[in-house]
Amino acid sequence: MVKNDMTAENLRYAFGGESQAFQRYQVWGDVAAEEGYEKVALLFKAVAFAEQVHAGNHFRALENVKGDFLVAAGAGFGIGSTAENLAGAIAGENHEVEQMYPAFSQVAKNQKENDAIKSFHYALEAEKAHAKIFAEAKEAVEQEQDFAVESIHVCQECGFTVKDEVPDYCPICGEEEEIFKAFE
Repeated sequence: MVKNDMTAENLRYAFGGESQAFQRYQVWGDVAAEEGYEKVALLFKAVAFAEQVHAGNHFRALENVKGDFLVAAGAGFGIGSTAENLAGAIAGENHEVEQMYPAFSQVAKNQKENDAIKSFHYALEAEKAHAKIFAEAKEAVEQEQDFAVESIHVCQECGFTVKDEVPDYCPICGEEEEIFKAFE
């Protein structure tokens, strides 16, 4: 139950940002497919799903906050080449890792907002993995190659994303491998 307005505002901002990332990655995935980068398209679709998981977690953490709110959130706009879109994705993920989620987490900790702390932690840790995987895909595309991956798996609890092999337990939330959704 959210008791503090600042934490509630941060959850709404994060919800808006993750919702927009979901849409942006869907579109950028379509661009990658059109350019012949099928595995990069798969990556964008998988990470879009992870962003949807984050948005849902933030929304559920706001369970007792009802009403209509203007939700302002930072979001990158524009459609470029697959390499440019991957660069935009990396920049967005790094912003969340380096600035947004650490600040939101600190406020939630100071205000003892346990559901928000958990939601922000899950997103922060998952975004680190997203930035790394997007960087690997960008390297391949810059060499005019598709991303060398067979499958991508996303934890449906926290949004952690891993390529090819699923861990026995999610390193972020501890859920068992069965909770991972496969993108192949």
